This record gives sequence, C-alpha cells and structure tokens, in this order.
Amino acid sequence: LGPHGTRINYAVMAHSRFPALCLGTLAALACLGSDGRTASAQQAPALSVAVEQFTLPNGLHVILHRDASIPTVTVNVWYHVGSGSEKVGRTGFAHLFEHLMFEGSKHVAEGDFDNLLEAAGANNNGSTNGDRTNYYIEGPRSALDLMLFLDSDRMAYLLDTMSPARVDGQRDVVKNERRQGVENQPYGLAELEIGHLLYPKNHPYHWPTIGYMEDLTAASHQDVVDFFKTYYAPNNASLVVAGDIDLAEARRLVEKWFTEVPRGADVPPIAPPAAYLTSVVSKTMTDRVQLPRLYMAWHSPATLTPGDAELDLVGSVLTGGKNSRLYKRLVFDLQIAQEVVAGQQSASLGSSFLLMATARPPKDGETHEGNIARIKAIVDEEIALLQKTPPSARELERAVNQYEAQFYDTNERVGRRADMLNRYYTLTGNPDYFNEDLARYRALAPSDVSAAARTWLSPTRRVEITVLPEAR
Repeated sequence: LGPHGTRINYAVMAHSRFPALCLGTLAALACLGSDGRTASAQQAPALSVAVEQFTLPNGLHVILHRDASIPTVTVNVWYHVGSGSEKVGRTGFAHLFEHLMFEGSKHVAEGDFDNLLEAAGANNNGSTNGDRTNYYIEGPRSALDLMLFLDSDRMAYLLDTMSPARVDGQRDVVKNERRQGVENQPYGLAELEIGHLLYPKNHPYHWPTIGYMEDLTAASHQDVVDFFKTYYAPNNASLVVAGDIDLAEARRLVEKWFTEVPRGADVPPIAPPAAYLTSVVSKTMTDRVQLPRLYMAWHSPATLTPGDAELDLVGSVLTGGKNSRLYKRLVFDLQIAQEVVAGQQSASLGSSFLLMATARPPKDGETHEGNIARIKAIVDEEIALLQKTPPSARELERAVNQYEAQFYDTNERVGRRADMLNRYYTLTGNPDYFNEDLARYRALAPSDVSAAARTWLSPTRRVEITVLPEAR
C-alpha cells in the first residue's frame, strides 16, 4: 500500500522488465554428457507436485495442493484477462480492476477487505500483465474460511457497490500510479516505446498494461461494468488453495462459498494480428537522466513453445553474471557500460527478447552518442559470434545452473508455487507441469542455444531505442 492507503501494483510492466537471474549453482548439474547436454536430465528425479482438481458447475476450476511444512495457506485466483483483452481506446481496464477488487463488495464494506485480513494475520495483493490478472491472499490456516468468503464475494457481488464515484476514485489512483511509475520514472517512457514499436496499434501488446491517460479519462462507468461482466466470471477464472490444508475440508469450503456465484457468458479467444518486423526500427529519445541507455528488442516465440527456453539461456550466456560475455566485455574489460542485461520476456501471444545496456559517463573527448554506438557494435559482435559458434559446455552448464537454482528458489515458497500451479494450468491444462518445464532446459545442447540466436536475433529486424540525457 502506498501513501494514504492507495494500492500500488509493481508488476504491471510485465513486458518491460528483465529477469533477475540467480547466480547459485546446483551440484546435480555438474556433469555434462558427451553431446554437451546436461546430464541432470538423466540423473535428477522427476519433479511432482501433488494436486487435487475439480470444476464447479459454474465453470470455476479449482486446484488444491497440500504442503504442511508451515501452518499457512494461500488462496490464489487467476482471472484469465489482462491488458491483452482490452481494445484500442479503452485500455487500462484490467489494471483498474486490480484496484477496484479491493474496495469492497456487497457483503464487505469499503476498507474491510484489508481490515478483516490484517486482523486475522493475513496479507493480500494482486498483479496484472498482458495475459492475466492475479489476486492472492496469504495467512494462517485458521483464516482460510475468511479468505474464500472475501474472494467469492468480490467475484459475485463487486458490481453491487461499484458506484461511479468509486470508479472515479480508483481511476485517479491509477493515473497517479502512471505518473509516478512511468512518466516520472527514469527511462520509463522509453520502456513503453518498446511495445509501441514492436507491435501494430491493434495488437494486444501494443499498449501498456497500465493503460493510456486519455483512455482512463474517457472510460465511462458503464464501460467498466461491461468489462467486469465479460471477464470476471467463475468460468473465466481458476482458483488455487495451497498450504497446510485438509483437502476434504478445503473442498467443502470452496464449494460453500463459490458454488452459487453465477456463470458468465463464454469469453471468446483473443485473435491478435500478426506482429513482425521487416527492418530495423530506430528511435532516439531524451530523458531527465544522467546516463545514456540502449534498448534492443526482437520478436520471439511464445511462452513454453520451441525456442522459448533456448532464448532464456541465450540471455544468460550474454549477460547472466559477471563472467557472461557482454557483462565481462562491456562492464569489466572496456568499462564503457554501467550495466547490461538481456533475456526472454515470455508471454502467451508471442514474446520479445530484450537487451538493455546503460553506458558509463563519457571521458574526455567522448560523447554519449559515441559510447552508445560502441556498445551497439560490441553487442552485435557477441551475438554474431554466438550465432556462429555454440557456447562452450561450461557456459551452458552455468546457464542451466542459474535457471535451475532460480526455479527451485521460486517454487520453494508455497505462495509462489500456488501461482505457478495457476500459470501451468492456464497455459497447458496441467497444473503439475513443473517437471516438463524444467526438463526443457536440462535437455538443451550448446547447438540449440546457438540455433535460437540465429533464428530470432536478426541484426536487420529489431527495435533499437537510444535514450540520451537532456541538455542541462
């Protein structure tokens, strides 16, 4: 919560963030096969996360997972609607609802959603991206009944109290969030430009998740009501209850609170227009910053499709840690960059591979523009080298180690594991997709990484954005 109790979401810019790679290593990956593939694919036991699933008559799919390691529970709801479900001229609705969903419903007074949970020792929040909106509550196992009641009431009865005044209030909160987190954030507007240049205007990923000011201003109360009726129904949602639960009792409570929520109309699938580049699209911007920055972006394969895992490892080989190729060359050896990161930004309708490099202050006789040009030339050299020559066995080992360490660290916590169960169910229909996901990385050979770089990171089809400091 921000000042004055306003709810601030720090995950709305899902298409503009770079992954933070864990630098730990796992002993299980210390051996490589003769073909360069990690031997852990044969050595490590298969991962399995036990779940119980059922679907209510109203279409709500429910996933139960028991983990009694600590006496806490998580209720995690995914509504299968994100900013990608919006339309031109009416953007920002999914994120607006991320705020409205905490403002009270028919049987929960305004402010009581947080007050009741805090009194029970629980916490809650949500996040929005282009593909989904997520709401979660975490707390002691004794609060499960309360958690499910609150989530069911806002699913069924939010519109009973969603007055025009309440919409206007949260609309202003979102506008201020955009001013704070985008317009007045260093490099914030440049990051929005990536989506503008990568995707056509009618593509769901063209506009930012937080929306445009003019669209938020123009949205009527009826527009917002219609959006909720279309997408926030049980048949367009999935619910995970995880933690120290009794499976039979958890099912009883879910049925108690959610069975009577009315089913909505079927939601049509998104049919995005084709997104592709035929040339290099360049843009130079100025900002109130001290250091120039270079962004490069390419279209890449959708999440969990061929090439997605390979590009994760491409990003790791290039910038994943102090010994990675670009980090070592730009930051340590030449000392012309302050930082450099790259990675696959996986999404359902097609992904993007992003690289960002922040230059150091120019020395005597140097210019900001000249330093950016040097950085770009070196990036191109290293990508071309990776496209021509596969990474060494050691580089691949390190990259897979990084990913696997991050994977286990993420899923060690039951709250994050609950979110992954919802993600896997939404993408594959199988919430226990952990083993299959990790196996994508363990099975890769160095040649696979090189082939992905050749296929997707074309020097003639990409977006290039240069941000220069404003003149003082």
